[in-house]
Amino acid sequence: MKKHIYLFRHGETYFNEDHRFTGWLDSKLSPKGIRQAKKIAQKLKNKRIDVAFQTRLSRSKDTLKYVLKYHPECKTIIVNDKMIERSYGKLQGKWHKAFVKKEGTDSYKTLLQWHKIDHLHGKERERFVRKVGEAELKIIRRSYNVAPPKGESVKMVEKRVLSFIKELLKFMKREKVNVAISAHGNSMRPFRRYFEKLIIKQMMELENPWDDYFDYVVEV
Repeated sequence: MKKHIYLFRHGETYFNEDHRFTGWLDSKLSPKGIRQAKKIAQKLKNKRIDVAFQTRLSRSKDTLKYVLKYHPECKTIIVNDKMIERSYGKLQGKWHKAFVKKEGTDSYKTLLQWHKIDHLHGKERERFVRKVGEAELKIIRRSYNVAPPKGESVKMVEKRVLSFIKELLKFMKREKVNVAISAHGNSMRPFRRYFEKLIIKQMMELENPWDDYFDYVVEV
């Protein structure tokens, strides 16, 4: 017997719109995010959903609410924070551009002490600061092993998501159900790596859509 996992990301939030590190902070769906949630709901309208999973964060719950409007057959909603968004620790709530400026400026000051960049002034200095800061931002956001201060690396997120997947597959085989999962951008990466058999590099390059879903078939 074949059953389905319908996996999707919550719609865009106000923090996403403002390019801020969200992590475990609660940020509501933006108007665009609500439209995206409704689009996912329309795409899943004719599927059967028996059980749904969400995290404690409102963006996961609210996206799922739009989806389940078309699914009176779904009587069970389970909160499981093993698939919550990655924690960005001390960076949570901070703007990406502020992080870029701080990291770039700190690096500039360090190199200046070593007399490596005494020749940089004006626009050249600004470009240097931005380039270094953006490189640091990419490392934080796209590195598998690097964790923000007091936060989680994607490797750490993957460990708890894989634990959730193991429990989920046992649950599906026991209950013979289709499930919907309202997840987050970074917690979706390990899901997709597992079911799509990706290597780490491929997983870290994923851009998860705001307004679509993934359908994984499970033999039960």
